[in-house]
Amino acid sequence: MSILEMKVPSPGESITEVEIATWLVKDGDYVEKDQPIAEVDSDKATLELPAEQSGVITLKAEEGDVVQVGQVVCLIDVDAAKPEGSAPAAEAPKQEEAPKAAEPAKQEAPKPAPAAPQSYATGSPSPAAKKILDEKGIDADQVSGSGRDGRISKSDAELAAVPAMGGSSLTATGARSTTTTKLSVLRRKIAQRLVSVKNETAMLTTFNEVDMSEIFRLRKQYKEEFAQKHGVGLGFMSFFTKAVTRALKLYPDVNASIDGDFKINYDFCDISIAVSGPKGLMVPVLRNAENMSFANVEGNIKDLAVKVRDGKITVDEMTGGTFTITNGGTFGSMLSTPIINPPQSAILGMHNIIQRPVAVEGQVVIRPMMYVAMSYDHRIIDGKESVGFLVAVKEGIDNPVEILLGGDEKRGLGL
Repeated sequence: MSILEMKVPSPGESITEVEIATWLVKDGDYVEKDQPIAEVDSDKATLELPAEQSGVITLKAEEGDVVQVGQVVCLIDVDAAKPEGSAPAAEAPKQEEAPKAAEPAKQEAPKPAPAAPQSYATGSPSPAAKKILDEKGIDADQVSGSGRDGRISKSDAELAAVPAMGGSSLTATGARSTTTTKLSVLRRKIAQRLVSVKNETAMLTTFNEVDMSEIFRLRKQYKEEFAQKHGVGLGFMSFFTKAVTRALKLYPDVNASIDGDFKINYDFCDISIAVSGPKGLMVPVLRNAENMSFANVEGNIKDLAVKVRDGKITVDEMTGGTFTITNGGTFGSMLSTPIINPPQSAILGMHNIIQRPVAVEGQVVIRPMMYVAMSYDHRIIDGKESVGFLVAVKEGIDNPVEILLGGDEKRGLGL
């Protein structure tokens, strides 16, 4: 018999352990080569673990276990024969036996029933509980105790309802259950990073608003032609990404990070795009976004978003990034303060688009407006740079034809 030991592969540099989030197969199942058998959480991403060979699998770790990279998590008997199509029928008798085993329990269940109905407490209230009940004017016999032998505790007395006129006094009868779930490695890491940002950076936020009228016009006028030529839709993110890369060139200190007593400036724009996935918010990176066309930006964002939602995003695709864009508007957010994605020094928050009255050349008109917010690390970015950067983004969104498309909208969109 040939047994293959499957070990946890390294998800990426600096990652030494992962958590078994979910087994996608059961102990004793027959698995095919490259079939996803588990989802594992690292502190950066959730990844699928594929079977290295076909055979019968034996699990050596449980869901929730934290295992080291290189540790054996399952065995595969590669000599085991694949079950025939008739295999499931052999399990039928088990399903028929189950009801028989349950029948005696159903017959015996009514026996203890006479002792079950007990609406009122069998024990006396504690001194603290008695004082509260006296203050409320509630008879202890009308309160159900949760303590030993029905003893009424202080919390029971506090929850006891004062009887309505002509009514009776009873404790709350609604569902009061709780569920405790262990946070995944990824969620715990996100929590640590968010707290560290608040504690270790001098984070401030500046706000502005942008007029989406021209972008609405361009998308309406060219969306079909753009989709036919490039095979991808013309969305808002490409305009904001191009506006951000332009602003980063104008204000290079925003495109920087701090390392101890040193500031690191980047001459490239790797833009992290926040994408919501089943395991939480992921931030895959557009490398050298400053050199991308509108179609390249839209195509890359689409590909990365699909990978995030399918759980196929890699650690390398989320590593790095010099600036982040997050769009809370997709969930209806009107205004929020985004948190910096370390070690970056700034993040742009987009929000929902609302038709609002605004003053244009002395006249009140209705325009599709969006609030934008930029959070930044004041240790290396001054107020002048932060405000100037956000104004530069606003200029690109308010007037995309002249500023982002070079004055030729068709050519600028690659049409």
